[in-house]
Formats: sequence, structure tokens, C-alpha cells
Amino acid sequence: MRFRFRSPLSLFALSLAASGLVAGTPPPSSAVVEVTATRFPEDPAKVTASITVITARELADRGATDLRSALALAAGVFIAPGGDNGPASSVPEFWGLKEFDAFLLVVDGVPWGGAFNPALSTLSLEGVERIEVQRGAAPVLYGATSFVGVIQVIRGLPADSQGSVRLSLGNHGSGGAAVSLRLPSESGVDSTLIADHDKQGFEDPRTGFKRNHLLWRNRIQAMDGVFRFDLEGAAVDQQPASPFLRVGKALTNQVPLDANHNPAGAFVNDRRFTFSTGYDRALGASTLSSTTLSVSRARQEVFRGFLTDVSTVDPNAHGFRERVDLTDIYFDTHLTWTVGAGLKVVGGVDHLHGQGIGRGGDFDYFVALDGANPPAGATLPNQAYIRIDDQRDFSGLYAFTQWQALPRLVIEGGLRLTRAKETRQVAGAEPDARTTTRPSGSAGATWTAWQSGEDRVNLFAGARSTFKPAAVDLGLDSSSQILKPETAVSYDLGAKADLLGRRLALELSTFLMDFENLVVPQSAGGAPVRVNAGTERFQGAEFSAVYRFSGATTARLAYSYHDTRFRDYPKDFGDGTLTQLAGKRLEMSPYHLGGLGLAYAPAQGVTATAEMNYVGAVFLNQRNTAPIGGYATFAASLGWRETRWDLRLSGQNLTDRRKPVAESELGDAQYYILPGRQVTLSARFRF
Repeated sequence: MRFRFRSPLSLFALSLAASGLVAGTPPPSSAVVEVTATRFPEDPAKVTASITVITARELADRGATDLRSALALAAGVFIAPGGDNGPASSVPEFWGLKEFDAFLLVVDGVPWGGAFNPALSTLSLEGVERIEVQRGAAPVLYGATSFVGVIQVIRGLPADSQGSVRLSLGNHGSGGAAVSLRLPSESGVDSTLIADHDKQGFEDPRTGFKRNHLLWRNRIQAMDGVFRFDLEGAAVDQQPASPFLRVGKALTNQVPLDANHNPAGAFVNDRRFTFSTGYDRALGASTLSSTTLSVSRARQEVFRGFLTDVSTVDPNAHGFRERVDLTDIYFDTHLTWTVGAGLKVVGGVDHLHGQGIGRGGDFDYFVALDGANPPAGATLPNQAYIRIDDQRDFSGLYAFTQWQALPRLVIEGGLRLTRAKETRQVAGAEPDARTTTRPSGSAGATWTAWQSGEDRVNLFAGARSTFKPAAVDLGLDSSSQILKPETAVSYDLGAKADLLGRRLALELSTFLMDFENLVVPQSAGGAPVRVNAGTERFQGAEFSAVYRFSGATTARLAYSYHDTRFRDYPKDFGDGTLTQLAGKRLEMSPYHLGGLGLAYAPAQGVTATAEMNYVGAVFLNQRNTAPIGGYATFAASLGWRETRWDLRLSGQNLTDRRKPVAESELGDAQYYILPGRQVTLSARFRF
């Protein structure tokens, strides 16, 4: 560390080093901290929530380079690759809920995607110091944008960074390169520059993506504190895949597995530019202040289509052209007080502003069932012009407290008052507006039931109440009507244990969440729309274990049981009558998720990993009449590591399973398939 401040600023600088607000380097694995659940560095075992911290060392040992591989062995989470936002994106699932915007993606303390949807396609893991995953809502510190989980990506401080170069080459024309530079330090200024380019191809014809990413980070010691600013840009060009159609109770057998029904030249292109700044300072011996401001501009340009009818009658497909412009502004300022040795208080205000404009048109066309000879875009004029303007403003006042009530008892609690205001205008329709002001909060406790030396068993329990404005994707199907906010009350109970000299880490948790007004896609006259879906209940249990053998071998096990069901949802499936779905399981939500991994990663010499993931049986539809069985996937790697370089050959989905992993919200009864086998040779050089 390069901080030279004397107490209390020396304590403040060390706090920043572990804080996600400034993206620092955590202590060694025996003292890993989290900041997502508390806003201050804390031992995850003392937090009254299910928290998984994945360090840069673990990512390197396992060869994880994207969000799916990074979280493959995290209990309670499933990352479905691809989806409606293109093959560079993904659809995370928490607690059995696979809703694209139900979780919050945070990068260095800033919501990544702002007031709308998480910007997963533009996320790069180059230079990441750790990833923190919180299962369950975070209603106090992150308010109306976090519902069933938080994924926070934390990059390393410039002062602690190391220069490196990465090169990779894979099948289907894949490849990439990255460089990370520690810039010369002058006059208390520390800077890093990261540039990376990745190209990924797939078995599906005319499917792939290119991602270019640039990040310039700066930390300046000034005015008795730390001033920080980052400039970041990402450009992602995607050729989208086609989802697979269901006809009746099963996936159709009239369409080849890898058929691409998009028009020729289809694309989903994303551009995102972000400026983030902030100032952190100690105010006395026990008070820290932190202020963050982030402004981003994003644009998505889309030209794509979907097969709507498994037939050779013209037209049998529907497509659209669209441009979506997004402006996000995030502001947060808060104080952290340490009162004595047992009380910490965080209090602050934040504001999240989002402005979205979508414009474009749709068209019908014909494409062969095998995707051959698709029509060119120039031959497909728009049949209509649509414009959607949506503005969202979330303002919050929050306070959170952690109290060491007894030597073995920690009590946490927090409250937030949120004012959520949204206005929407769709061309040709009356504008709509909705303002919701309501409190949300959390409470919980952690009790150390047993401790001997470094070993311990902690029991925790928590309750949370939260709400979130209804999802909006600014697509051409957007209604002028703003749906009711989604609300939920959840409870969790569990145990966290460190045993055998902290070589064995265990966590077991159970949860129950009652959900109201879940936003789901629905077909209306053949066009996709979004509606509120009554009430649902999510319940289950999750278990994880990590065992560190003597030497360089680590074993990881994760298992989750999720039971997600409608409690009250009468739905019209197009026949003019209402079908009550109470008791039916949510589509694409498996009972069972599991993962097992073994990594051998010494400081020098041979490295090897082997991982297995299991996804249980699901129903493809809400009436639960279209079941599909579970499946297992396998990944492995073999490499060589030296002090200054390492080489790795890795493979994903080695058995080439092609099961459905996510349902499209743009195409009716259509499902994205797990990408085929991928093999990559990569090398990294450090200097």
C-alpha cells in the first residue's frame, strides 16, 4: 500500500483497501472480507446473509474468465449464458428466480446498468480483485434495484496492481488479448490502464461476439483524503443466436439444433461509456465519509428476428430494428461511524436517475426452417414506427447498524425510505406515470454457537422487506401502462462454519420468500407483452463446502434445492378462459442445482482443474405440461505455472450438452440452448 496518512487516516486507508467503494485488495484467504452487505469491510461469517466471496486467486487457480465460470461453484446461483441480450450476455438465477433484472449487478460500488437492466454484455473481468455474491435482497444499502441477490465485481487498487499480458486462442475462431499496465506514480497519483479484446465464436452459424474494453483508474491523495476517478468504455458487437421453439409439450424436432433464423446481418451491438468519481476522507478517529458520482451513456442497436411458426408458409418469422439510448446517473454519499468496539453505523442518501429512449420498427419475413439463405436486411422494410420514452428516479435515505451486543452475538438492522418515480410515453398512446414512496428494511442476528482457536460455528437469521418498480426493457413491445411494483418479504436461517484450522468452510442456509406482482412475459395476439403475475412463493435450502488440502489442492461442493411456485395467478392462455396456476412451478426453475470442483494450483509447476455442474429437471411452461430432464456438464483444464507466466488449456461443456437454459422474453415459447463445447488455450505473462 502507498498510503502515508497518520492515524486516523491510516485506519481509513486500510478500510479503503478492503472496501468495494474503492475496489481494494482483500487480506489473505484466512481473512477475506465483504463490503456488499455492510458498506464496510466485514468478515462474511459475521454477516446475517448468505455471502460468497470469490478472490482473484481462486479465479486464477480455476481459470475462470467470465461470470458463468466464475460462479459455477457458488451455491444458489446459476448463470445461463446468452439470452435475449445476445451471446455476450447472460441470465442469472437466484433462489430459483430467473428474471433478468431481479438481481443487482454492482461494479466498484456503482449499479452497472443503472435504473434499468444489468449491463452484463459489457462486463469485463480483467483486473478483478474479487467478486462478492449476496443471495437474497439488499433492501437497505441498494434499495429498489436489488431484489433476490447482488453480484458485486471489485477491481484492484492502482497502487496494488501488477502489469500483465494475456493471450488466448479457441475453437470456432475465438481468441483474445489483454494488457494491464501500472502507470508511473507521481505526486501521490496512482493509475492503471487496462485494455482487452475478446472474440468468441459458437457452433451456431452466424453467431458470436467481439468485446473491446478500456479502463483507466486513478487514485489521488489530496485534501487529507483520497480522490478517485475512473474512465471506462466498452464496445460489444454481437451476432445473435436463435432460440429453440417449443410446439405443444416438447421442443420441436422440425428445426435443426443450431439453426439460426435471424435475417442476414443480424446484430445486437452495445456501447457503454462511464465516468465515475468520488472522494473518501476520515472525519476524526471514528468517522469515515465517502461520496460517489457516476455518469454513464449507453446505446444498444438491434436488428434481429424470431421464427414464429414451424411451417414453410410465408411469412413464418417476425423481426425488428431498434435503437435504445440510455443515460444513468448514480450519486451516493454516506458516513460510517465506529462507536466504541462494538457498534458500527452507516447512514446516507443516494439517487439513481435513468433516462431511456427506444425507437424502431418491426417487420415480417420468411426463412427456411434450417436457417439457410436468410433474407437480407435491406429487403425488409419496417411496417410501423414505435418510440418509447421512459424516465426513472429512485431517491433513498438509509441507515444500517451492526452491533456486537455480546462477545458471541452480532445484531444487524437497517431501514430505507425510497421514493420511486417513473414516467413513460409510448408513441400513439396516453402517457403514464407512477410514484411510489415506501419504506423497506432488514433485521438479523449472528450467534457464535461454538469457537475453539480459529475454528467456529456461527448461526444466523434474517428478515427482509423490499420492493422494486416493475421491469421495463424499452423494447418495441413496451406498453404505455406502468405495471405495479414488485414486492417481497423474505426470511433466511443458516449456519456458517470454519473447521480443521479453517481448512474446511461450510455454509447451510434455508430461505422463504413471498413475492407479489412478479413481472412475467406473456403473448398477446402473437406479440410478447409483460404483465404482473399475482403472488408466488420461493423456498429452499442451499449448501456449500470448501476444503483446502495440505499443499495446493482445493475441493468445492455446492448444492441447492429451490421450490418456486405460483400461489395465485389466473392467466388467459389465449382461449378466452382463465387458468388458475396456483401450485404450479415457475417455468425454467429446477428443484436441484449442484456443482463439484477440484483444483490443483501450486505456485509453480503443473496446474489442473475438474468441475461438474448439475441442473435438475424443469418445466418449460407455466402450466407444467412440458417437462424436460436434468443434465450435467463438465469442465476441465491443464496447465503450467511459473513465477512470471502461466499456460492453460481449458474446456467448457466437454460432453457437448445442448439443453435449454433460458426462456426468451421476445419470442413466444422459445428457449436459448446451452452453447456447445468450447476449448481455449491461454497464456498470461506478468511483469
